[in-house]
Amino acid sequence: MTEGTIQANLRLLASKQGWKLWRNNVGVLLDSRGIPVRYGLANDSKNVNSQFKSGDLIGIRPRIITPDMVWSCFGQFVSRECKHEGWNYNPNNPHEKAQMRWIELINLYGGDAAFTTGEL
Repeated sequence: MTEGTIQANLRLLASKQGWKLWRNNVGVLLDSRGIPVRYGLANDSKNVNSQFKSGDLIGIRPRIITPDMVWSCFGQFVSRECKHEGWNYNPNNPHEKAQMRWIELINLYGGDAAFTTGEL
């Protein structure tokens, strides 16, 4: 399966489980005056984007927390970096290393981020 197919399938699966996922396009375009406009998460500058590459899909999922918070529901930040079927992480690839930094940062702060080839 292609990355695009995996993204579409993942969004359907996530929806069935009560998650909300949106496509996170990242890039730079010139406005009508020729001034660069950056868009997408972790794309504040070229330097930031070289260090952290945010996931393809960004969203939130409901989480019921600990016994002392019974019946309370909280939203947990979710990020998924979709890869084609059969993909394996390459620590020597600077792009993938920047994606891994994003995943580690989100997970460090209690979010749920991961690479995926089709699983939530």
